[in-house]
Amino acid sequence: MLELLRIRDLALIEDAELEFAPGMNALTGETGAGKSFIVRAIDFLTGEPMSADLVRPGKDKAVVEAVFVLQNDANGGGGPPEELIIRRELSADTGRSRVFVNDRLGSLDALRELRAGLVLHTSQHGQQKLLQPVHQARILDAFLPDQAVLAGRDAALSAVRAVQAARAELAARVDGLARQREFLEFQRAEISKVAPLPGEEDDLLGRKAALKEHELLAEARTRALESLLGEAPLAAQVAELSRTLAQLAVFDPAFSQDKDQAEDFRHQLAGLETRIRRLTPKDEGDDDIGDVDAIEARLFELAKLKRKLGKGLDEIVDLGRQVEENLSFLDSCALDARRLERDEAEAAARLAQALDALNAARAAAADDLCARLGRELSGLGFSEHARVEFAFEPVEVYSGPPGSPVGVLSEQRGRLFWVPNPGQPPRPLDRIASGGELSRFVLALASLRAEAAQPTLIFDEVDAGIGGHTLNRVGERLVSLAGRRQMILITHWPQLARLAERHFLVRKDVLDGLTFTGCVRLGAPEIEAELVRMTGGEPG
Repeated sequence: MLELLRIRDLALIEDAELEFAPGMNALTGETGAGKSFIVRAIDFLTGEPMSADLVRPGKDKAVVEAVFVLQNDANGGGGPPEELIIRRELSADTGRSRVFVNDRLGSLDALRELRAGLVLHTSQHGQQKLLQPVHQARILDAFLPDQAVLAGRDAALSAVRAVQAARAELAARVDGLARQREFLEFQRAEISKVAPLPGEEDDLLGRKAALKEHELLAEARTRALESLLGEAPLAAQVAELSRTLAQLAVFDPAFSQDKDQAEDFRHQLAGLETRIRRLTPKDEGDDDIGDVDAIEARLFELAKLKRKLGKGLDEIVDLGRQVEENLSFLDSCALDARRLERDEAEAAARLAQALDALNAARAAAADDLCARLGRELSGLGFSEHARVEFAFEPVEVYSGPPGSPVGVLSEQRGRLFWVPNPGQPPRPLDRIASGGELSRFVLALASLRAEAAQPTLIFDEVDAGIGGHTLNRVGERLVSLAGRRQMILITHWPQLARLAERHFLVRKDVLDGLTFTGCVRLGAPEIEAELVRMTGGEPG
């Protein structure tokens, strides 16, 4: 039950607070005063979108909040009532909204899940939807005793479509690769002739650089040894110099130091020769470097393959793997195609079973719903001879491929037909129903839907096109419903407004050049005055 509704800074509403009674609550007022907008605020609160331009000018945000009192299902429905507080804010700057459930941030998805148990809104828009065959089919599905048959149909259909998508993907890939087969085989042949390895080019370039370094080392070693060991070895010349300096020292002792330095240098030359001889062009472990000619030949072969295929060597190695995979796939795809064909046949068989179960459930539900609708409509002023029927039309949901054991599968979707008067054949509801008749149809359906849940019923001018004795019958039905469910009724009929346990007046006022929509609860004298106004009279 909706106990309290507060609306702030939404369109023309600056601040309105409505405390609803458990039974029937009537909202009345002049056309354009904003009655339906209060219902829109409830819709917004329970998950419907709303444009940012509906925030009152000059305000940062609009806020709608409500207190719902829910009957606890514990102990067979005898538990204490539970309060549910919902607040939704609409930002003027971004148009985004925030949802709070019991003062905790929530999501729109969670709010929409709560909606079915909180409010059931029926309006003139609902009458137009009732004329749509698709909506009529959904109405029947909503009255299926076991919703699992719908879920079974959806799951089976999703499985079939998944296999169909896999088969289409496989066929597209096979078709594309088949057109490329000749080129793929050319690529495989060219790559196989060279057989490049991952990282081979870098390895060859590294080995080539190493051989160049070894060549330079050998040349330097040879030149150094030639300098030391030529026709006149440097060490022998230094030894001869040392002996000569010793002879000169006899005549001049200062040459003794020069003679010692020459001897030291002769010993250094002996060690230098030994160190140079120890150098070799190749270090141990480098015997596998190879020779420059072989490396150059391999690099040329790889470069030619790169030019021919227009790719880098690493890309060519990857391409080789891809080509092999694609050609192997072409050779083995027939097995995959047969497997998917079997999978689709099995999934289609399961879909056929699910559709059989759904069609049977719809047929049974249609009989029950038509009987219940007939009783409701009879209580709303229709002839006792009026009949409601569902005619079923096959709608194809699957068509098997040629040669499939399962051909075309269809589901039977219901469309509302009725006979308002005896002796007439059944006709589609959308072709013959008047506005008043549609209003009563909507009311009858809302009554039946309310039996399965505990929502607050909101009727927004559902009495359109009704008058006279029929209006009285509708009023009686509304009173009966309000005895079991809380109801918010927007009406222009005083005959209905007077039945309400609580009456609210929605009015529009202009203060200091600004327009405001307000909503006030009426007391007994004000109710009498409002009912007089609704009849077109003047207050006494």
